[in-house]
Formats: sequence, structure tokens, C-alpha cells
Amino acid sequence: MITWANFVSQLFNGLALGALLALISSGLTIIYGTLGVLNLAHGAMFMLGGYAGYMAYEATGSYVVALIGGAVFLLVVGILLERVVIRHFYHRPHEDQLLVTFGIAIVIVEAVRFFFSSLSKTVPAPSLLSGITPLGFMFYPTYRLALVGIVAVALLALFLMLFRTRLGMIVRAGIEDSVMVDSLGINVQRVFMVVFGIGAMAAGFAGIVNAPVVALTPDVGEAILVQTFVVVVIGGVGSFTGAILGGLIAGEIISITSMINPGYAYVVLFAAMTLVLMVRPQGLLGTKGRE
Repeated sequence: MITWANFVSQLFNGLALGALLALISSGLTIIYGTLGVLNLAHGAMFMLGGYAGYMAYEATGSYVVALIGGAVFLLVVGILLERVVIRHFYHRPHEDQLLVTFGIAIVIVEAVRFFFSSLSKTVPAPSLLSGITPLGFMFYPTYRLALVGIVAVALLALFLMLFRTRLGMIVRAGIEDSVMVDSLGINVQRVFMVVFGIGAMAAGFAGIVNAPVVALTPDVGEAILVQTFVVVVIGGVGSFTGAILGGLIAGEIISITSMINPGYAYVVLFAAMTLVLMVRPQGLLGTKGRE
């Protein structure tokens, strides 16, 4: 029997999941919108960020250090991948980009499995955010509430970086005409390298934020990657605000449908994506795809 408390609880669950999907999708859409690269390794980066944060937590016992460690590690990994591999595929067909990033994902997953085994790892929530919070008509896990706030701050930081800084201005100009930006003396390749690193960092940060909610395993990024691509399609490929809107919509769809019949959660999600593509092929807030 569905009660009002259960319904509201699922709404909060959907908000937490949607915020997480929005953060992961924002990194993916920044990479595609700026570089035109379809990154199938994004789910593996989400997982790797969780494990990097886990190692930082094991070494220090600090959740804050785990957050910073996971994010910074994925920033470095993203920059190295862009310099060594990805930049050679900017002007290659999308099929090549899909294959190489899929290969990178496999390497990352199997490397993590080799060093950490397939056994799940957990990162406990900080004591300040553990336990439950009374909301008057129900009790709700404190960390899930905090997760929404943490992700909101991260999304705001990304937004300010893209729309209120010189780097963001260069990124958005580079999307429109990278040749012109390069002719002005700006090293577009270096900017693109930083952008790929920031996109990877967003996924890694989400990975460690999610670790106290869902245990870490080498395969944890596979399901989240599928959901992330659905979010990007719903919100609009290349749209930062679309990624946020799409993430919130997807999170609520999965959560509310799971309350009624968990077996149909992803069926309804894909049905919603199909409907959006039929009515507005570029997504809710997207524009025409890049050539």
C-alpha cells in the first residue's frame, strides 16, 4: 500500500538520484559539447573516482579528504587521457571515438578489479551526516539530504566556471569556432585538455559522493553510464542546464516507478526518452547537433 510518507520519501530519493545523475551528465555533456567526443569511459571514471576516494579515506579517515582526493585524481587522469589518447580522435568518426573510449573503460574496470578484487568496498558517511533526520511526517537518511546539497554546490561551481570565467568564455567560443579562437593566440588544445579533465573530475566527484549510498564495485559504473546517456538525450546533448533538468526528470521517473513496480523503472525511463526524441529530437533544452 502506497502511503503519503512513502510517496514523499520516494520523491526525496528521486531528487537525490536526479542530482547525482545531473552532476555525472554535466561532465559528459561538457566534454561532448566542447570536444565533440562521445565518452563511453565516463561510467568507468565515475567508478574510479569512488575507488580513489575510498583509498584516500582509508589513508586519512577523512571524508573531506576523500572527496578532494577522488576529484583531483580524476582531474589528473582525465588530463592524461586527453593528452595521450583522446586528442588524436577529435577529427575521427564518432565510431572510432566510441570504440577507443569503450576500450579505455574496459582497461580501467579490469585494472580496478585486479588491484581491489570484485568484492564491494564501502565509504561510511561522516558522523555529522549519519543517522536520520525527522521531517515531521517521516524520517529520512541525513546523508541523502546532504548529498543533494553537496551536488548542488558542485553544479553551481561548474556553472560559474562555464558562464562567469575567462576559461568558460574560451570554452564556449571554442565550441562555435575553434580556428578563430586559436588565431587570437589562445591555445585551444590546452583548453580542451582542461575541459576533458574537468568533465572526468565531475564524474569522479560524483563517484565518491555516491559511495556512502551504494557500495563500490568495479562494475558500478556500467548502469550509471546508461542512465547518464539517457539523461543527456532527454536534456539535450551539449546543454549544461539540459543535463540538470534531464537528471532530475530521470531520477524522479526511476524512483516513483520503482515504488509502484521496480521491474518497470527503466522501461518507463526509456519510454520517456523515446517520447522526448519524437517530440523534440534535440532534447528539451538542446540545440541542433554539431556537424
